[in-house]
Amino acid sequence: MSEDLGKRKSPIKKPPINFYWVYAIIAFILIMVLLLDYDSGLKKISVDEFRTYVEQGDVSEVVIYNSSWGEVTIKEEKLAKSPHDKRISGSKFGGSKMGPHYRFEVGLDSETIGEELKEMKKDYGLAYGYEKREEWGRELIGWILPFGLIILVWIFIMRRVAGGGTGGGQLFNIGKSRAQVFGQGKSTNVTFDHVAGLEGAKEEVQEIVDFLRNPKRYTALGAKIPKGALLVGPPGTGKTLLAKAVAGEAKVPFFSLSGSDFVEMFVGVGASRVRDLFRQAKEKAPAIIFIDEIDAIGRARGKSPNMGTNDERENTLNQLLTEMDGFGTNSGVIILAATNRADVLDRALMRAGRFDRQIYVDMPDLNERKEIFGVHLKPIKVAEDLDRDFLTKQTPGFSGADIANICNEAALIAARKNKKEVDKQDFLDAVDRIIGGLEKKNKIVTKQEKETIAFHEAGHATVSWLLEHASPLVKVTIVPRGQSLGAAWYLPEERQITTTEQILDEMCAALGGRAAESIIFDKISTGALSDLEKVTKQAYAMVSIYGLNEKVGNVSYYDSSGADYSFTKPYSEATAKTIDEEVKNIVESQFARAIELLRGHKDKLTALAHKLLEKEVIFKEDLEEIFGKRAFDAREDQLKEEAVQSNKPETSEDGGVDHDGEGSKEQ
Repeated sequence: MSEDLGKRKSPIKKPPINFYWVYAIIAFILIMVLLLDYDSGLKKISVDEFRTYVEQGDVSEVVIYNSSWGEVTIKEEKLAKSPHDKRISGSKFGGSKMGPHYRFEVGLDSETIGEELKEMKKDYGLAYGYEKREEWGRELIGWILPFGLIILVWIFIMRRVAGGGTGGGQLFNIGKSRAQVFGQGKSTNVTFDHVAGLEGAKEEVQEIVDFLRNPKRYTALGAKIPKGALLVGPPGTGKTLLAKAVAGEAKVPFFSLSGSDFVEMFVGVGASRVRDLFRQAKEKAPAIIFIDEIDAIGRARGKSPNMGTNDERENTLNQLLTEMDGFGTNSGVIILAATNRADVLDRALMRAGRFDRQIYVDMPDLNERKEIFGVHLKPIKVAEDLDRDFLTKQTPGFSGADIANICNEAALIAARKNKKEVDKQDFLDAVDRIIGGLEKKNKIVTKQEKETIAFHEAGHATVSWLLEHASPLVKVTIVPRGQSLGAAWYLPEERQITTTEQILDEMCAALGGRAAESIIFDKISTGALSDLEKVTKQAYAMVSIYGLNEKVGNVSYYDSSGADYSFTKPYSEATAKTIDEEVKNIVESQFARAIELLRGHKDKLTALAHKLLEKEVIFKEDLEEIFGKRAFDAREDQLKEEAVQSNKPETSEDGGVDHDGEGSKEQ
């Protein structure tokens, strides 16, 4: 085993030699050689010591160099005497008998030293002379070194400012594109095989890749490839992943960047980066440009809060519009973009000739979720008896990113429990953890509060069990989780459209918790916050959006363009009053309906609440023991079977978990 591991280990790559350090060391050595005095082997003495040696008759010769230094040669017979025998260890020429032996600095005595030497020659027979020594090395260094240091500091500062490999401020490259280029051996390592589901979106994007690989196949029939494709859909559905797959599959240069990369505080920078991006793409055409989160620069013009000012984003958008479809030729460059806010994009950006195609990437349906699970379960060691169809049915309304998170969370939970493989319970715990939050078993809850929570959750479970169109219950718990004090998990029906009866049943089930509190305790609590928020939104949607109210009529005040009606409403005050009255009537009627249902099954409600207090978590099987088989399950199973056989796409609409607790919100 150790041998195999040893074979697998890749050799440690030593970092390459940085020749800048070699140049620096060589320059340092040269500077030190030139700066050091070549006569550094001479013993330095003072002028007074020199005078003493002359008076003692030890000095045979002295030479004054450049009026700065004097070099002293001691007589040969005096070298063996004190103090010369100890002070002179040898000259630079390698012998103690050869001079000079000492040196002294003339300094301020340069004017009088000449007169002294004349007198010393008369009195002691001292030989002296004057010479000029060329020290061009020191002079050259003295001139070059300061300027060199200034130039080096300047280069260092400019490289920092210009971001020369150090991630600086990009002062001089600020107008350059920041796109990451894939191609020429560089790939994202993501292909279409890594993208599960999204068959329609993959087909359209794959067509663009095929055109760039084999354009004659399309142009032979006179066809023109779309200039741009816009990927639109909710967060986490795989828009960016699809673009990564295009980068991995395309054999052409792929420029990837985000919409925020164009935005800068300097005026004109965004437009300059757009020009530079398209210039690079045209030079490497055929090529693909991918702009993620294009709404950062593609927002509709004229809606800036700074009215009358120069909006840099609008200038960037204008340049992008010109580059995509202007007077200039743009052949061989295809634009891909992704956003989850297509409603705020400028109309000029969405027209044919720029983004010719809008590819909607929707939440995955039942079959697509199964494929996504297949991709994300590959690297995980799962139990052999794991039912993947069960996992698929337990995750309605989940995006691809949510499913990836569930698989990873399940593996973490299994590792935390020291398991050898990930089983079904780990995945269920992962779903609960992601939807409901972390369990808080140590949270302080009084006995009275716990009883209220139990009857509240039992009320939800009872009403949903008795209504035909309410979502089937999976489990109920009174263990605090996240912000909620209790929670009920449902399995929503996957459907394309929703009828009035289905919405009303869901509202009635949501109000079942408060209705149970009212019946049992004859008082209500703040624990129904998330329920009230949910039913209020549903009621307003029925009346003002979907036209499901008889009094208001078949009228919808919903604006798909994303216009903001914060200050003005698209209806009169009288209509607003009518809408509020109808919403209140709908909610109150469903609350009364829930109370009526629970009063008719009060004994079963009480039995379910006591069981919940005893076990803290109950499942569908526990409800079947108390209520019996649900009358509508057989009919629902039959409808689902027919939908599967007819290969109808099933998409989830609402779903997840109903949270209850003071201050809690539906997640």
